[in-house]
Amino acid sequence: MAGQGTPATALLARQKVVHNVHEYAHDPRTTSYGTEAASALDIDPAHCFKTLVAEVDGALAVAVVPVTGSLDLKALAAALRGKRAAMADPSLAERTTGYVRGGISPLGQRKRLPTVLDSSAVALPTVFVSAGRRGLEVELAPADLIRLTNATVAPIAAAG
Repeated sequence: MAGQGTPATALLARQKVVHNVHEYAHDPRTTSYGTEAASALDIDPAHCFKTLVAEVDGALAVAVVPVTGSLDLKALAAALRGKRAAMADPSLAERTTGYVRGGISPLGQRKRLPTVLDSSAVALPTVFVSAGRRGLEVELAPADLIRLTNATVAPIAAAG
């Protein structure tokens, strides 16, 4: 697994968290990164989660939702006891997390942001999230993801 080191995988190794890294060939023309990952790895898209950066009452926050759905901004605001949420500017999200869009991991971010994981994750044995770059996913137990990100768990995904 040489050349796969990212802040996310380094954090998992440091914390001795059981995980699997999955690499796939990223198509640079793809804009639906999570769907591409689920398809390339031949996994149930409901087990593959995308990491989105939003602003809640002017402060950045991370939402982790299944690639099969979208983020319910009102639900995200409510989960963080805020009033309003909007998607963050992509360049601000990249600067703040230290990752590029399509490779933003909820783990090992440059600045730790409040994180909300969609409640559908807790029923799954493992979830897949970005490992910190396009074409790299990490599979881990939802409980470990929650612990490492200090995530709030709430129903924040909207159907497809």
